[in-house]
Amino acid sequence: MFDVIVLGGGAAGFYGAIHIAERNPKLKIAILERGKEVLTKVKVSGGGRCNVAHAEFDPKEITKNYPRGERELVGPFHTYCSGDTMAFFEKRGIQLNIEGDGRMFPATNSSQTIIDCFLQETERLGIKVLKNSSIVGITSLNENKENGDYAWAIKTIRNTYQAKKILVATGSNPKIWELLRQMGHTIVAPVPSLFTFNIQDERITGIQGVSTNASIKIIPSKVNNGKFKAALKKYSIQTSDLESEGPLLITHWGMSGPGILRLSAWGARILNELNYKFSITVNWLPAYHEEGLLRQLQQIKEVEGKKTILRTKAFDLPKRLWGSLVKAAQISDTDKWADISKIQLQNLAKQLTGSKFRVDGKSTFKEEFVTAGGVDLKEINFKTYESKILPGLYFAGEVINVDAITGGFNFQNAWTGAYIAAQAIAKPKLKR
Repeated sequence: MFDVIVLGGGAAGFYGAIHIAERNPKLKIAILERGKEVLTKVKVSGGGRCNVAHAEFDPKEITKNYPRGERELVGPFHTYCSGDTMAFFEKRGIQLNIEGDGRMFPATNSSQTIIDCFLQETERLGIKVLKNSSIVGITSLNENKENGDYAWAIKTIRNTYQAKKILVATGSNPKIWELLRQMGHTIVAPVPSLFTFNIQDERITGIQGVSTNASIKIIPSKVNNGKFKAALKKYSIQTSDLESEGPLLITHWGMSGPGILRLSAWGARILNELNYKFSITVNWLPAYHEEGLLRQLQQIKEVEGKKTILRTKAFDLPKRLWGSLVKAAQISDTDKWADISKIQLQNLAKQLTGSKFRVDGKSTFKEEFVTAGGVDLKEINFKTYESKILPGLYFAGEVINVDAITGGFNFQNAWTGAYIAAQAIAKPKLKR
């Protein structure tokens, strides 16, 4: 028998349990985790460094990083945001460092620091952590809750537990979503959110590891133009949402990096509808448009006439990428600026500012797999994170239809939801 059972031993589950226990130490709390280890996603996040949060402290601004949940999270972030996350960890002796791009990591640069903190806190607060407890059923007991009777029965593969309140923090777990659906909740079908693009193209073959700042745009191909437009309308997405600027990394299988991942998050549902077959244009020099760059190239041609194009450091581009784009513009290794035609110059300007690539499939982004989908946001009270359908049932983290771009935002959603749910769960009952 427990007062509160937390389903899921991940970031949101632990954070919620700790805050419940701190607010109301009298409560008997347990965390049920299906696996043999807890906090596994925390362990691998940020390449093992754990990107805890992002240094964006304005609630309105931070919501712009959430393709799903932008409107709903404004209120919660006014209650609990990145500054509060920093204070939580600093209070426990963990310093968070802010990197140039705003990402926050523990000063130790190890996710184990965060894991150890959570495990120490649960031990200090007397929170039971029950591993290997895969959930097979949740039943409402419909007893007289006013008299303190237990309201829920949670059946695992080993035992059945009872609890007055439940915090569901199971992440993107299809089995739990199915249980919640059977209990009356609407589940928005899950699709991958953070992924990289599979591209086979001579221009990027053999130059894996090259990274540069670029502007990327998703465009419909002739084949799926109608489908693309229909999907835009269906999901109320603007074409401007399918544009991104940021670091682009060329890989063995295609393209990755923050610029690509941002697009994969915003385009998650559309790209799923297109079966991950679409086109992108890449501007390798975002400061230029094609006409402006052509003028610049003509000036270089006049000044550097005797130099070979390949060996000219005309722009701040990685050498291997420059060589590949020069070749794509039908310019040879030995061609000098003075020798190339107007057509070749135009080709080069086009390659630099509007390279078109065909995407055919996706690859999961490392272990940081994020899903778009989950419990419908209309069925959650965002002042408490309690279900509007099942009183006494609360949510936190990725189990709801909220997801974000990479950079610590998914964790912040977990911390905020868990904190607000915890305050509501732990609130002592008023005596009549």
